Amino acid sequence: MAGFELSEVTMKDRICESKENYLETILILFNRNGEVRSIDIAAEMGFSKPSVSVAMKNLREDNCIKVDENGYITLTERGREIAERVYERHLLFTSWLTSLGVPEDIAAEDACRIEHDLSAESFAAIKKYIAKHKK
Repeated sequence: MAGFELSEVTMKDRICESKENYLETILILFNRNGEVRSIDIAAEMGFSKPSVSVAMKNLREDNCIKVDENGYITLTERGREIAERVYERHLLFTSWLTSLGVPEDIAAEDACRIEHDLSAESFAAIKKYIAKHKK
C-alpha cells in the first residue's frame, strides 16, 4: 500500500513538472518569437507533435493557455504566473551554479531539476542569500 501511495505522488509530481516545463517553454518562445504554435513547442522540447497536442489540451482544460482559431498559443494569467515563477527559478539557479564553476550546460540541466521541487519559502531564502552574497 505504501508503495502505491509513493507511485501516486511520483506520478503527480511528474505531471506537475511536465506542465511547468511546457508553460516555461511557451513563455520563452513567446519572448523570443512573439508568437507560439504547437509545432514550435515540439521543436524546442524535442517532443512529437501528438504529445504536444495532448499537453496543450490539458493546459487548456487547466485554464493555463488559450489557443486561437489559427493555432497560436497564449498564456492565461494563471499560466503566465506559473511560467514566470518557474523561469525565474531556472535563471537564478543556472546563474548561481555557473558562478560556482559548474559548466553552463550542466548548470541549466540541474536548474531544471531543482526549479520544480523547491518550496516557495526555500526559494525565497536562497534568493535572498544569493543577493546578499553577490559580488
